[in-house]
Amino acid sequence: MTGNHSRVRPEALSLLMVTVGTVAALAAIGYVPTTRLGGPEAVPAMLAGCAVSTLASLFGAVPTLLALRKPAKFLPQSILLSTALRFLVVLLLTLATALSGWFDAAPLLVWIAISYVVLLLVDSVYALRLSSIIRDSENS
Repeated sequence: MTGNHSRVRPEALSLLMVTVGTVAALAAIGYVPTTRLGGPEAVPAMLAGCAVSTLASLFGAVPTLLALRKPAKFLPQSILLSTALRFLVVLLLTLATALSGWFDAAPLLVWIAISYVVLLLVDSVYALRLSSIIRDSENS
């Protein structure tokens, strides 16, 4: 279990890089369709929507990353807590951002949904990766 303590920082950095890279690629792919469908004023809403999902994804990853410091029996609870925390953060940030009136609501909500689903895949892959690290360390 001691070996897992040293794994938290590299795994967190790796997750951060993959998450930011995924969102950057998603925004680059979505720029032209967003501009064509919503006009240039929809682009800030797209970026804000991606930022909301990114923050929710990163906050939600904390319990799973901290599970590296615990025995494998705590992994299911950590993943469940991560999912709940991710949803709560995205809900609160969506409400705050949508009700602020700073962004066009339609593209904002569309991009929160799109980026949330894409980052859910990233988070799921990392949860599986971390679970294998925890189980391998306990079996050795």
